[in-house]
Amino acid sequence: MATASSAPDSLRQVLLRHGVPGFIGSAILTLGALGVGWLPLSSGMLNWSYIELLRGTTAGTILSRVLIFIGVALLLQAWLVLGYDLLSGLRLNTSRMWAVLIAWTLPLLVTPPLFSRDVYSYFAQGRLIDAGFDPYSTGVSVIPGWFQDGVDPMWAETPTPYGPLFLMVERGVANFAQNQPTLSALVFRLVALLGVALMAVYVPRLAFMHGIDPARALWIGVLNPLVLMHFVAAAHNDALMVGLVVAGLALAAEGRGMLGAAAVGLAGTVKPIALLAMPFIGLLWAGVRATWPKRVGYWVATVGVTAVVFAILSLIAGVGLGWINALTTPGEVRTWLSPMTALGMLAGGLLQLTGLVATNDGTVLIFRVIGILVALVITAWLCVRPQGRSVVRGAAFALLAIVALGPVVQPWYLLWSLPLFAATGLSRNELRVVIFLTAGFAIHGIAESSSTSDNLLEFSDGISIIAAFILIGLVLLASPRERQLVFGGPVSHGMLPVDDPSRARAKQMVFVGAS
Repeated sequence: MATASSAPDSLRQVLLRHGVPGFIGSAILTLGALGVGWLPLSSGMLNWSYIELLRGTTAGTILSRVLIFIGVALLLQAWLVLGYDLLSGLRLNTSRMWAVLIAWTLPLLVTPPLFSRDVYSYFAQGRLIDAGFDPYSTGVSVIPGWFQDGVDPMWAETPTPYGPLFLMVERGVANFAQNQPTLSALVFRLVALLGVALMAVYVPRLAFMHGIDPARALWIGVLNPLVLMHFVAAAHNDALMVGLVVAGLALAAEGRGMLGAAAVGLAGTVKPIALLAMPFIGLLWAGVRATWPKRVGYWVATVGVTAVVFAILSLIAGVGLGWINALTTPGEVRTWLSPMTALGMLAGGLLQLTGLVATNDGTVLIFRVIGILVALVITAWLCVRPQGRSVVRGAAFALLAIVALGPVVQPWYLLWSLPLFAATGLSRNELRVVIFLTAGFAIHGIAESSSTSDNLLEFSDGISIIAAFILIGLVLLASPRERQLVFGGPVSHGMLPVDDPSRARAKQMVFVGAS
């Protein structure tokens, strides 16, 4: 068996040591999803005897939940072992890392949606558009059978917050799948995989330009268990958005600014939040020594290219600018994962106790507005004062700020910025934070993974969280390798340029302004 220092020299050795453990974890996840994954009431799979056994009995449901726990734990451990080996000196080229990614992904291609049922909302929105309704003003509740097709009632009356490109994707998938929402989920997963593929191609290119080992960047930013859980198993359209943003920044950094601006424009037509990357595309396009007039000129050019992309796709899709008004749709969710929403709910709760207010709606709104304004100020500062840092890293901080200070935080929102941080380098402490966040959101995912978590197992959600903590804790402490990686040791030196050529490349990416 290969060790961290021997550097396996064959694809077979790499797959045996690193591909197979993750493949097994994903396969176990897929088996568990048959029992507790999201299947619409209209799905014929519910009549399969095996599915009925898993979903119709307490023992079957518990077994399925246990399989989800074990699958995520194995994926996390496979990821930690791969990271330990890479940080210990194992040299893997990009194609070897892609092979491991494919091995970890394959079983999840056919799994019912896990960790979220948003794909069924995508399907219903496609049917809505096909029926001639304006998705920016009409909810899917006007479509017959929307509930049986698996849509979360939370989104039944809300307009879509997505851009014209994704609306066309939704309509195309709905036409292809016809009355089969389960089939549509598999097709939307292929769309998400396109985003993951873009990440897998462009993260190493960005990493090389920043003097970071491409394999290590892929490990943190693309083979991360959260990518497999939320971009592959859950098939969130954020995957396509992130893939296009990463591609756009990489193209701009390589000197192809117009293509980079077009890619970010396409990302914005999936989810408009991606437009936050526009000013950073302009800075990359202008060059690291650009004067103020040159920066402004390329910012204008970036906006122009993006506007053309939006105009063309909006015309093709037959929609207007309704997405602007619909941007508040995700904010209808209140989650304690959002610091600003949590503070608003806590402050509102205290005021309710004093009798000063009847609800916490006002305080939640105030804190959310403050958070958004602060995030925008941070983004503006990163744009107008880029000196001394990589522009790509500035984009990563901007995306992180809008997530951390935004009204809603979902586990997969971490993945908006993670590939960019991975490509631009992580210090020892930053790496440990990423590992702990990955483990923490994995706990959140497996504790909230079940389609039955709001009924059959509702009473045991607390037990599920405790069990998840214990299991993931055991994974983090499984062996001296994991303990060194997580808590400090010879390999926990982070992901930074390690030799003169890589440091020279990293220096070339630092914005210095006019000389």
